[in-house]
Amino acid sequence: MKEYKVVFINKNQKKDPEILEASFWEKANCLTDFSSPWKSDPVSKIEFRALHDLENFYFNFQVFDTDIYIDKKDDSVDSIGNSDRVELFFRTNDTLNPYYCLEMDTAARIMDFEAKPNKDFDFNWNWPKEHLEVKSSKGENSFIVEGRISIASLKELNLIQSNTIEAGVYRAKFSKDEKQNYEPTWISWVNPNTPEPNFHIASSFGKFILMK
Repeated sequence: MKEYKVVFINKNQKKDPEILEASFWEKANCLTDFSSPWKSDPVSKIEFRALHDLENFYFNFQVFDTDIYIDKKDDSVDSIGNSDRVELFFRTNDTLNPYYCLEMDTAARIMDFEAKPNKDFDFNWNWPKEHLEVKSSKGENSFIVEGRISIASLKELNLIQSNTIEAGVYRAKFSKDEKQNYEPTWISWVNPNTPEPNFHIASSFGKFILMK
């Protein structure tokens, strides 16, 4: 399994306007190893960073793309699911029974749900609001989606074992096809080696190693 080392930080626990100040993200390892195994076209550069302290797991996606599609008809699961977004999945083990999905679009709308094998999704499940925070921003040549998840909630869901989190890191990019319909390109950190795009499979996960 691919591994990504999550650097430990000592953070002043005062409430910051940002998830983390930029000086903290500079300490993180930068993950850029993303691809779309099902398409030969190059994908926009993605930089993923993560950090942790005693209270939170922090994450930051910077996607170097300004051609963003967002479905604005409402804030439903369907609307978020039809928008450009970044995704994190977490599992206890490779049975995927259950695993937890966190999908976030460029407006920081959140689609979080519990899942079981064969794409059995429970959209009534949500990460407790006090244990999850997500923010987004847009620059001249990229957008950022960043957030924090409490260590307490990850432990409650049995997602941290021996200082390791088994996780998938993904992006959905929507573009117009020949018929002017928006269709997704599926991008992943780990190539799941499936004939068709599928993130909801054990082979799409890697490991986050929580450094001390």
